[in-house]
Amino acid sequence: MMPFAFIGSLGPMEIAIVGGVMLLMFGNRLPSVMRSLGKSVVEFKKGVAGIEDDLDQAVTADTKKPVPPPEV
Repeated sequence: MMPFAFIGSLGPMEIAIVGGVMLLMFGNRLPSVMRSLGKSVVEFKKGVAGIEDDLDQAVTADTKKPVPPPEV
């Protein structure tokens, strides 16, 4: 049994109507919400890039041949 079977699939007109209603409801706050969402995405990408750099350094450090200790 599907809980939302009465809705069916949304067409382009329905999506436009829902978007218009959301714009009317959140229109004055929408720019600030999108701005904060963009900043969040940028910070997430920076974090992922930092992790990738750390992994690359760890992998290249393991592939380097260790220097043998000097013989006495």
